[in-house]
Amino acid sequence: MFGYVTANKPEMKLREFARYKGFYCGLCRRLRRLYGGMGQITLTYDMTFLIVLLTSLYEPATEETQKRCLIHPAKKQYMLYNEISDYAADMNILLASGHCEDDWKDEKKISGFLGMKALSRKKKAIAAKYPRQAGVIAGSLEELSCLEKENCRDIDAAARPFGNLMAELFIWREDAFQNILRRMGFYLGKFIYIMDAYMDVEEDSKKNCYNPFLQNFSENDFEERVRQMLDGTLRMAIAEFEKLPCEQDLAIIRNILYEGVWTKYERKQDKNDE
Repeated sequence: MFGYVTANKPEMKLREFARYKGFYCGLCRRLRRLYGGMGQITLTYDMTFLIVLLTSLYEPATEETQKRCLIHPAKKQYMLYNEISDYAADMNILLASGHCEDDWKDEKKISGFLGMKALSRKKKAIAAKYPRQAGVIAGSLEELSCLEKENCRDIDAAARPFGNLMAELFIWREDAFQNILRRMGFYLGKFIYIMDAYMDVEEDSKKNCYNPFLQNFSENDFEERVRQMLDGTLRMAIAEFEKLPCEQDLAIIRNILYEGVWTKYERKQDKNDE
């Protein structure tokens, strides 16, 4: 379900993209350092966005370095990381573990079973460290699973648990910013869920898999209604973001929120127009 909260790279200045990629590579390094190769494969740009956002808001001391990695052994990569990178790494593991558990419970995927077992100890340690986030993630994923089994057709109801999940991840510190961050995360989470359902609806129809849009996607006004739904939900997230006193990396964050999150959607529209 992740992979939508990314940058619109062609519209970024070179120094902005270098810094954005630096946080991404920094997260990759921290995942490997903290959780080994299994942790590293959970890497997402979505969590990179969370790092950039919270770093801009809280301005923690950030380490800059250049290191070689397995993917780019010939050239050292610019990396940025701080304590928020470690928080994002922990949340990555919790989410990846939950996803594997769902794959095993719902579809009996062997990959889900193996991933669940491989991440089990790591998940327990992180849950002890972050019980609030771990509890909400587990509860939200369970609620999602129940809605899928009930074949829920209410897209707002189906998207709400993932909104609640993302809302909790955005709260690194319980402070004066938590209510704004929680609302921002909630609407962004709903946007991600709706976008994912829209992107997968045709394939899910062919495979007879659950999708809240299955009964609507053949209707004439389906595309327009989904676009309005996505746009309205994202606007709510952006409205909350704009209340935050962020200055550092503001251009990167706005690039992602205003343009980057639409990248996959626009590719699909271009393909449909061919």
